[in-house]
Amino acid sequence: ALLLLRSIGAATRRQTRPASDRQAGRQAGSGKMGAGGSVEQRPVEEVRTEFLTKLEEVKASHPNNLCAKHLTKEYFESLSEDDQKVLYQCCITGIQNPDSNLGCYAMKPSDYETFKPFFDKVIREYHGDETNEKKHITNWDISEVGENGVLDVTKLGLEELSMRVRVGRNLKSYNLPGLMDKEERIKFEQTMLEAFKKLQENEAYGGNIYSLTPDFGEGVENPNLITDEKYKELVDAHIMFKDMDADPYLKTAGISSDWPYGRGCYVSEDGQFIIWFGEEDQLRIMCMKKGTKLNEVFDRLNEGLKTVESIDGIEFATNEDYGYVTSCPSNLGTGMRASVHIKIPNLTKGGTDEKAKEICGPLGLSVRGTGGEHTPIGEDGTVDISPRARLFIQEKEIIAFLYSGIEKLMEAEKASAE
Repeated sequence: ALLLLRSIGAATRRQTRPASDRQAGRQAGSGKMGAGGSVEQRPVEEVRTEFLTKLEEVKASHPNNLCAKHLTKEYFESLSEDDQKVLYQCCITGIQNPDSNLGCYAMKPSDYETFKPFFDKVIREYHGDETNEKKHITNWDISEVGENGVLDVTKLGLEELSMRVRVGRNLKSYNLPGLMDKEERIKFEQTMLEAFKKLQENEAYGGNIYSLTPDFGEGVENPNLITDEKYKELVDAHIMFKDMDADPYLKTAGISSDWPYGRGCYVSEDGQFIIWFGEEDQLRIMCMKKGTKLNEVFDRLNEGLKTVESIDGIEFATNEDYGYVTSCPSNLGTGMRASVHIKIPNLTKGGTDEKAKEICGPLGLSVRGTGGEHTPIGEDGTVDISPRARLFIQEKEIIAFLYSGIEKLMEAEKASAE
């Protein structure tokens, strides 16, 4: 008998769901093997053949697509049928969106080991490890960085800056967002609610929970549900993330499925410590503030992470070689993005950031608009800069590179005015 994709998707979810959930008798829900989480009533062999044919086409037409470059028919067919189902879901976004750079997402924390012959090649090429031997090391100790751990931008002639440091984290006991169904997304949110309550009880945090989940199922209301107007207000303030279902890459990978269930954020009382839940990673944890000392947001984030993981039921997923596990291989390791908004009017004359990118590129820094990637620079010449590296670099090195990058960028800004 021919297995249909509906049954395959459902079976995959049942087999990959954490054991404690299976024992609790949770049902899998609808299947999700087609692109974008769709349910396709077609024989498995037909879909497999189409996938492998398309893979070869993308290899030829888009040689920079790392998923297509490193996934081979021989490796795919060497896997068991169950593993083929999961790897298909990991890679379908890169095949359906051939202009992807990476083109793949992990579906479970263990995927980086289960499919290591594939993922390791993608990871090491993307992160520039020509030795193929590097292992990630986690180190937040900045006591020897700057002046005894203090990174004061006033020493560089700058005043108050908008500073932000965030990391991606996922819990060991749950599937990654691409493989979650609605039921698991809700359960994950409920798990995090217990953690958020602990933060709210802590005088250093306090705060509020803003949830987009319409209900918790079976007539259970969500006490933290916000209105559409409040959601827009939070998005406009850069506190909440945008509708993920509009992103074709996340949609095809299944990461945006069941929107808006399992999505929302926690915000501390002072508004400077924020946890997104249900985005590309289960958790995006960040600190932001306006100030002059970069180490303040760095140190507070470190303490916040320790506080969150000390709560019962919270254990972040890690990998021996790649550090903290994230859905996208690009964020493995530290999962960190440390950034500042800095005004460089001389280097952005004419409304272009090309000169800034020429200077920042060799320094390992990315230049973006103030609204994020693919957004324009500020009218006053304000740009967002951050170190590019995530993996095979220590956390303390990221913040040190950002500080030294600011110093060199300001030297170039001053020289361009002369």
